[in-house]
Amino acid sequence: MAVYFVTDFHLGIPSLEDSQLRERKLLRFLDSILPDCEELFLLGDLFDFWFEYKTVIPKGFVRMQGKLAEFTDAGIPVHFFIGNHDLWSFGYLHDELGLIMHHEPLITTLKGKKFFLVHGDARGPGDKGYKFLKKVFEFKPNQWLFKWLHPDLGIGLALRWSHNHRLKKLKNEVERGYYDDIPNTRLYQYAEEQSKLDPSIDFFVFGHQHKPMQYKTGDHALTTVVGNWIYDFTYAVFDGEAMELKKFEAPEK
Repeated sequence: MAVYFVTDFHLGIPSLEDSQLRERKLLRFLDSILPDCEELFLLGDLFDFWFEYKTVIPKGFVRMQGKLAEFTDAGIPVHFFIGNHDLWSFGYLHDELGLIMHHEPLITTLKGKKFFLVHGDARGPGDKGYKFLKKVFEFKPNQWLFKWLHPDLGIGLALRWSHNHRLKKLKNEVERGYYDDIPNTRLYQYAEEQSKLDPSIDFFVFGHQHKPMQYKTGDHALTTVVGNWIYDFTYAVFDGEAMELKKFEAPEK
């Protein structure tokens, strides 16, 4: 039995067809790990935009939701860490699918090893503009105001912004080598800081940054940035000893 980590699907962009292809690939991945999955951690940005109205959720993604319910119905714990693209997740995913929701970092023991888990946005030094914007999005009166927009308008505007901005930003960051200088990345510095606060942590696991990588943190810890399911289709698996970063390469069906 093993523990699996996967993150940053951004379902919903850049088009319906492309999103559904990635969703089906995700289902093949989930089917492949179901027999030996002891626990599953979704580290955020499952959707590119998600807002739960009182009686309405964004349409689509039903295959993925059904598959996650299959895991929880089988007694497999599925954890979902709120990302910056689905921070308006309130109760539906827990109530309907049985996901264990996390809005803050989680320090937990898995197979005798100590893990520090979080999506990764607004962590580490700098990025003050986004940190302020996140507070605006999390401000409950603003959430209350947004829900009065018709879903076609609110969700449509959000997805259009993401289509024009998010994919271009991700491509530019990778092509310009933004993550090549690992010690200067925010998540590296954040992991180093947390390792000093708690040297007993064995593994840090993050999403958000999109580029898959692993590196040593502190005296002995290993940090894994799991990657993304837009281009790389990577995941991490822990068998009790080794923490491996892998690429899902099952053939298309």
